[in-house]
Amino acid sequence: MIAIDTSVLVRYLVGAPAEESAAAARLIDNAAEVIGISPVVLVETAHVLRTQYGVARERVLDELIGMIQRENVQILGSRTEPVLEMLVQARSMRGRPIPDALIVAAAMGADAAALATFDRGQARYGFPVTRP
Repeated sequence: MIAIDTSVLVRYLVGAPAEESAAAARLIDNAAEVIGISPVVLVETAHVLRTQYGVARERVLDELIGMIQRENVQILGSRTEPVLEMLVQARSMRGRPIPDALIVAAAMGADAAALATFDRGQARYGFPVTRP
């Protein structure tokens, strides 16, 4: 497995600069290579796409969902299924749901009993939350 950082994923998704984008595509599109992506990379990528490239939140989520559904992609430190499930839910939510979705997915992926939070909005993902 090769873990990638935000710069590789962003260049892959935006297609620029051309030389770096092509190198990222050779790595990510190589079905024989397992690609590891951390939840931090997903959050950073969403932030960069939104703020630096003006990509709509729904499209960002679609790109991230498509990426983690690839056969050769694994989520580092978590199971892919909860990450996918939470990002799909986040697609229909207002505000900035991507970081919250990944926080809940990490708790789910670790089989936590609940998520301790002061953020009442975290309950919208359907995972048990509790106040500390």
